Amino acid sequence: MSTTALNDLSRFPIVQAPMAGGASCPELVGAVCEAGALGFLAGGYKTAGGLYQEIKRVRGLTARPFGVNLFLPPDGRPADPAAVDVYRHQLAGEATWYDTPLGETDDSRDDAYDAKLAILLEDPVPVVSFTFGCPAKETFHAFDRAGTYTIVTVTSAEEALVAQRAGADAVCVQGVEAGGHQGTYRDDPADEGAPGTGLLTLVTEVREAVALPIVAAGGIMRGAQIAAVLAAGAEAAQLGTAFLCCPESGAHPLHKQALTDPLFTRTALTRAFSGRPARGLVNRFMREHGPYAPAAYPEIHHLTAPLRKAAATAGDAQGMALWAGQGHRLARELPAGQLVEVLAAELDTALSGPAFRSAS
Repeated sequence: MSTTALNDLSRFPIVQAPMAGGASCPELVGAVCEAGALGFLAGGYKTAGGLYQEIKRVRGLTARPFGVNLFLPPDGRPADPAAVDVYRHQLAGEATWYDTPLGETDDSRDDAYDAKLAILLEDPVPVVSFTFGCPAKETFHAFDRAGTYTIVTVTSAEEALVAQRAGADAVCVQGVEAGGHQGTYRDDPADEGAPGTGLLTLVTEVREAVALPIVAAGGIMRGAQIAAVLAAGAEAAQLGTAFLCCPESGAHPLHKQALTDPLFTRTALTRAFSGRPARGLVNRFMREHGPYAPAAYPEIHHLTAPLRKAAATAGDAQGMALWAGQGHRLARELPAGQLVEVLAAELDTALSGPAFRSAS
């Protein structure tokens, strides 16, 4: 395991979540790191060359530690082609409406994972995290030799135990409140409709199961919430939706506006856009297609990609994947560096309050 400590990677116990799809761009990561938090690039959906260029850009913006997140390849057999074909037929009306063809679903299922691993081992970054599974022990040994701190996203104590046994340096505990994809290792359709575990309960369960440092993620938007997860046993808090509205964020302007638009009143988990459960603002596309989307990642992601792009081009938020955590209405349109400072000040106020003073 790495000799680096989690709290040595940044001034504040604040992590900017890796948000695939463009939101976690180098400008956001650089600004977050310069302000004293830990910024993360999202490696998902990028080519290996594209990821390399983004890493290079981050290094030009900051000399402080930053991280890169990778999606593990889907585990098991490809999705049922018949189920994907049925969903393709259901989306035919969307293709007509947006005047764009549906995407092909025979793209590679590994997201160029091995090529990205090679880049990160040949030219190491300070931190690498993994989502949708846990790598083999050999991968952690390789990153350990490279001096890279490793984190694995987990959604249960059982997954945290797997990460600890494999050699991860830390776990990112993701509560059901979190926006975007659920990072569970096993995308089981049999679990469809299960409520999931709230963040504070999950942090406590993981804290009692493993000895690894914990980064807590899920619905966190204020410094007082960071204080709460620290009190529950986490070493840091990871925030994604809170950073989406920042001017440095690469999220689409319609996505940023939707976070606080009274038209979007709630979030829900859906497979409608990617074939894997992900939390987003409930819009027309999610309501109409979510109940019928099969468990087929990344096939459904590729299938709907042209629709999502066309909806964004047309200025139609009702056809976009508006990933957001349950705390989205608390989003603040602040520069990333200022947001880190505000969160740190709120955290300090919470930690110096009577409840925390009496507890210590």
